[in-house]
Amino acid sequence: MTETTHIVVVDDHPMLREGVALTLAAEADFKVVGQGKSADEAIEQADKFLPDIMLLDISMPGGGINAVSAICQRFPVIKCIMLTVSENEQDVLDAMKAGAKGYVLKGVSGSSLVNIIRRVEQGEAYVTPSLAATLLKEWHQDDADKHGTSLFGALTKREKQILEKVATGLSNKEIADKLFLSEKTIKHYMTNILQKLQVRNRVEAALLFYKEEN
Repeated sequence: MTETTHIVVVDDHPMLREGVALTLAAEADFKVVGQGKSADEAIEQADKFLPDIMLLDISMPGGGINAVSAICQRFPVIKCIMLTVSENEQDVLDAMKAGAKGYVLKGVSGSSLVNIIRRVEQGEAYVTPSLAATLLKEWHQDDADKHGTSLFGALTKREKQILEKVATGLSNKEIADKLFLSEKTIKHYMTNILQKLQVRNRVEAALLFYKEEN
């Protein structure tokens, strides 16, 4: 039996919030357990339902980033995804540093959002690809400079091949299918890659790849 993913949607625009909730509720393994319209309500919903996933807007009353920071500190089991119109460089950086596991621009298709939520729940971090260049400029720039080429030299040919595909936004399953390997094998490779590059997640690894290639 498939486990149900419990989700809370927080946005101060009722039509958008309810539209997202309806889209997610249509998935057999998704259940929208709560909704809110402010940072305070987001924290209340987190405490009340302890959902698997929370979708939050940045510009809602009280600030979405403040909500994410508080939720990630108090309830680290919850995975927060920003769903926003903001392409502001600082917003992206602040959200991810506050603990968000995803940063998605509004306007994304329903099917894409469902896929992103599944990937985040499985432990991946996701940032809308068009924002990768923005993150590259600032995200742990000092660390990126410090890591340099030497760490990439420690990667095997296969690990570099996998990292290249990660940088294009492919999931572990998609990479496995393309390379005719099992998803478990790809996860094992990813663990090695993250350790060798001294980064915390696949987003940071992809950003270092972009820097190395450009």
